[in-house]
Amino acid sequence: MPNFRARLLAVLVVLGGSLTVAGAPPATAAPSDSLWFDGAPLTVRDGRFTDGQGREIVLRGYNVSGETKLEENGGLPFASVADARKSAAALRALGGGNAVRFLLSWAHAEPVRGQVDTAYLAAATEQIRAFLDAGIRVQPDFHQDLFSRYLFDTDSWYTGDGAPEWAVDAGSYPKESCGICLLWGQNITQNGAVRKAQYDFWHNAHGLQDAFLATAQSTMAHLRRHLSDAEFAGIAGFDPYNEPYAGSYDSGQTSRTWERDLLWPFYVRFRARMDAAGWQDKPALVEPNLFWNANISTQKQEGGLLDAGTLGPDYVFNTHFYDQKAISGILMWGKAADGQYAADFAAVRDRATAAGTAAVVSEFGHPLSGTVSDKAPTVLKAMYQALDSRLPGAGWWTRPASSGPVLSGTQWQWDLYHGRHHEPMNGNPGKVLTAGDAWNDEDLSAVRLDDSGSVALRQDARLLDRLYPSATAGTALAFTYEDRSRDGSTTLTWNPVPTSLPNVAKLVGSGQYGLLVWRSGDGTAPTELHLPASFPTAATTVVSDLGAVHAPPAYTSATPVAVAAEPGGTGSRRLLLTDADSGVLHYALVTNGTAAPSADLLGAAKAELAGWAAARF
Repeated sequence: MPNFRARLLAVLVVLGGSLTVAGAPPATAAPSDSLWFDGAPLTVRDGRFTDGQGREIVLRGYNVSGETKLEENGGLPFASVADARKSAAALRALGGGNAVRFLLSWAHAEPVRGQVDTAYLAAATEQIRAFLDAGIRVQPDFHQDLFSRYLFDTDSWYTGDGAPEWAVDAGSYPKESCGICLLWGQNITQNGAVRKAQYDFWHNAHGLQDAFLATAQSTMAHLRRHLSDAEFAGIAGFDPYNEPYAGSYDSGQTSRTWERDLLWPFYVRFRARMDAAGWQDKPALVEPNLFWNANISTQKQEGGLLDAGTLGPDYVFNTHFYDQKAISGILMWGKAADGQYAADFAAVRDRATAAGTAAVVSEFGHPLSGTVSDKAPTVLKAMYQALDSRLPGAGWWTRPASSGPVLSGTQWQWDLYHGRHHEPMNGNPGKVLTAGDAWNDEDLSAVRLDDSGSVALRQDARLLDRLYPSATAGTALAFTYEDRSRDGSTTLTWNPVPTSLPNVAKLVGSGQYGLLVWRSGDGTAPTELHLPASFPTAATTVVSDLGAVHAPPAYTSATPVAVAAEPGGTGSRRLLLTDADSGVLHYALVTNGTAAPSADLLGAAKAELAGWAAARF
C-alpha cells in the first residue's frame, strides 16, 4: 500500500461516476451466460496466462478489499454474502473487472495458535463464491501491512494488519514508535517493533513461519474441498505474502541476498504447501522485496527475485506500483502525463520475461482525497496506459511492434463500505473511524454505497470500465486504448489517431477507441475484448481484417465479429473475434465514435488499417 497520511485535507474528492447497481444475481452452480469456451482453469505458458483453449488471458480488476484489514467485519471483505454478491455484480458491470485479489487475514484464520478457525474459512469461501458466480476469477491473498495490528498501542497514530495476537505475544517486541512519521509506510523501516517482528518471521523465530504455512495449507485445502471443480477453475492462483520486507538485514546481507536466502526459500515452502492442498495446477503469485521498484531513489533496493532462476509455470511474478513521488506532494509537481509510467511497467514486463513467467501488478492506485488527490485522474490514466502497452501514446502508432504484452493488474481498491465504516482503531472505543477506507487515513476506494444503498463509482467510469483483450486467440502483439477519461472538466487524449490515417481518425472522431493486433494461434475459440458500458452494441463499430461492422450481431460460431454477454449474468458484454487460421496477423479497431458510419467510410478505414498493420508488423 502507498505511504502517505491524508490529515491535511478532510474533504473527500469525488471524481465522477454516477452509475449505480442496486441488486445482485442469485447464486448459481456456474456463471450464467457462459459459452462453450468459458470456464477453463488458467495456467502459465510461454510467459503468459493461458486458458484451456490456449488463449492468452489478461486479468483486470480490483483488490477486495481493505475491509479485511479492519476488525468490524471479522477480517472479511464483506459483512454478508449478500453484500459480496452486490459488490461482485457492480465490479463486473460498473468496473469492467474480470478478476479480484481477495484479501484474507492470518489473524482470523488462526486466532489461537495451531487452531484454524473453520467458521472464518467457511465465511471467506462463501464470499469468494459470490465472485466466482459472477464470472470473476479470484486470487486469494494472505494480507499484511506493518505485520500486525497487535503491535500497536490503543492510542497510536497508526495500525497494522496480518499476524494474530499470539504471534506478537511470542516475540516480546519493543514498544512501537515511528518517531516523527508523516507517512504510515515509514513504520516499515522506522518502527522498531515492526522491523523486529518482520525479521523474526523471515527467520522463523518462535516457529512463526511454520505456523503461517500450516494455516495457509489448511486454508487452501478448505477452499479446494468446498468449491466445486467448476468453481475452483476460477481460482487464478494464490498470493502468499503481501509486500514482503526483511525488517532488517543481517551483517553483510543485502536486499538481493535476503531475497535469495530467505524470501525465495519461503516461496518454495509455500509452493509445496499448495501442492499438498491440491493446488498443483495453480501458480503462486510471488512478490519480490517491496522496495525493488520504488520510484524514489533513496527507497529503491536491489531485488526482483533476480537469483530465483527461471520461475516457470508454478510461479507468477507479482508486484505492486505506486507513484511515491506523486503521493509525497513534494517530489512531483504537477500531474502525470502521457507515458509517465512506461519505464516503470516495462521493468515489470522485462523482469517477468527474464524469469520465464507471466506478470501481474496486483496493487496500484492513488489517493482520492487529501492534498495530492488532484493528481489521481492523470496518475491512474497513466498507470492503465502502462498496463496496456510499454509505449507512450505519442509513439504507439509509429512503433506498435514494441508495445509488449498486455499486463494483468488489480487496482487498490474496491471497498463497498467506503465512508461508512465503524472501526475502533486498535480496539480503542474512543477512536472510531468512519471516513475513507478507515485504515491509516487511506482513501483509495473506487466505489462507495450511495444513500439508496446502491454501488456508485467514485472515479470516472471511462477510466475504470475499460476496453481490454481479456482473451487473445494466439499472441497479442500490440494493444492501446484511448479512454478519453477526464481530469475535472478536461478530457484527456494522449493517443489521438494520426493524421496519416484520415479515415480512421474520422471514424473515431472524439469517441473512445481501442486497437488490438494479434497473430492467430491453433485453437478455435475466439478472441475476446471486454466492452465497457460506454460501448453499447448499437453504438459500437469494429474495423478488422475479419470484417468491418457497425452494431455487431449476436455471437454464433459462424459470425467472425460479434457481441455476447460475459459470464455471470451481470449485463456486462464482450466483443468476440473469430479467425479460422493459424500464424496470421490480425487487427481490430473498436470505437464508439461516428454514429452510423457509411459503408464507404468503413471500407476506407479498413484499407488504411490494413496498410498500417502490414507496414508496422
